[in-house]
Amino acid sequence: MGRMYSAEFENVAVTAAQDFFELLAADDKPIAIHAVYLSQSSDVGDSEEEMLRVKIIRGNATSGSGGSSSTPAPLNPADTAAGTTVEVNNTTEASTGTEVDIHCEAFNVRTGFAFIPTPEMRPIVSEGAGTMIVV
Repeated sequence: MGRMYSAEFENVAVTAAQDFFELLAADDKPIAIHAVYLSQSSDVGDSEEEMLRVKIIRGNATSGSGGSSSTPAPLNPADTAAGTTVEVNNTTEASTGTEVDIHCEAFNVRTGFAFIPTPEMRPIVSEGAGTMIVV
């Protein structure tokens, strides 16, 4: 198995459509998504309950903007730094290129979103295939 890294953000108010994570693989270093978790801690009443759509897509050639970078942390402290570039919370969504929907679903904001694919179903992206994005 290859090296495993984690990228995250927290305590961010999301009020409009955006790219939660944008992953760009380094040259000759493809990446696979092993899990994605999204949750919130502010809306707790029934009146705030809503369903939100989330997609995992591959293939955009132009990066989004308006967010920040996230430095992937190695799960094994002896591993080297990740070659992958990670941006989080891009308010201007990535565009251009042939976009391929990998996974689409809706989730309830009170229960959160957990995407934990089996090894055969893990989305993979290489440097030449564009970026992998969770919207």
